Amino acid sequence: MKLLPSLKQLEYLTALADTEHFGQAADLCNVTPSTLSAGIRDLEDLLGVSVAERTKRTVLMTPIGRDIAARAHVLIRDAEDIMDLCASQSAPLCGDLRLGVIPTIGPYLLPRILPGLTGTYPALKLYLKEAQTEDLLAMLRRGEIDTALMALPYDIDEFAARELLADRFIFACPQNHPFAEKKVITPADLAAQPLLLLEEGHCLRGHALDACMLNPGRARAQFEATSLPTLVQMVAAGIGVTLLPELAVDAEVSAASGIRLIPLADNPSRQIGLVWRTASPRAGEFEALGQAIVDQSAG
Repeated sequence: MKLLPSLKQLEYLTALADTEHFGQAADLCNVTPSTLSAGIRDLEDLLGVSVAERTKRTVLMTPIGRDIAARAHVLIRDAEDIMDLCASQSAPLCGDLRLGVIPTIGPYLLPRILPGLTGTYPALKLYLKEAQTEDLLAMLRRGEIDTALMALPYDIDEFAARELLADRFIFACPQNHPFAEKKVITPADLAAQPLLLLEEGHCLRGHALDACMLNPGRARAQFEATSLPTLVQMVAAGIGVTLLPELAVDAEVSAASGIRLIPLADNPSRQIGLVWRTASPRAGEFEALGQAIVDQSAG
């Protein structure tokens, strides 16, 4: 019978490919660098190829090493799915669950839902990872997270998704702004008003413009913000106006902030959804998790 690489050897290889550093790869695998190095050498002996070029200071993966590591990622993810499938048969939403979340959702939704969620499912152990949408999808694709809370619509054709909550956009302006006394803000108002938005890479930027049918050129690129708190501070300082997701309003805008909040005509919104790999054996659990999030956020 042909000898095959062990999952442990493949884990060492993927960690080395991801970090290109023996010490960092060893930390990821919770072993010593010498143990990881020996495991890589054993793998190379078994395969009959060199997976990495080593010097005293650097590690450079060979082309075949990168190809093998890419396939190893899939094998490890599938092995983890087997374990998840077995665990899901014993009880719903128990054991480890790696949940990704984008920065414009995590700080505002998680504090509302986590106490009730952990109370309802005490055997569930959540590991949270905050990152922008594209990074979360890449981690989901590689099996580094199990599911992700993100804003929709988004190009997620290769994944399964469930829409959970509608998050309305609210117009925010300084209290001395000409629009401050309006009861409602119309598309015509927005079309004539440059907006402060988050920098490129945040899906909230595109969702805000799409929801209000605005051209991307309406954003004032010279005043892009890196986060929602920064964006709110810019409005409070009188630099301009913006669109805020309702989910963040209570946390970011206080009565003494000097900011006026005004509803938008037709209540445009983004959808908060839960996304996971289509082939995941835990799809039923993620559906249950989505419903639990809906229930907890409404409570």
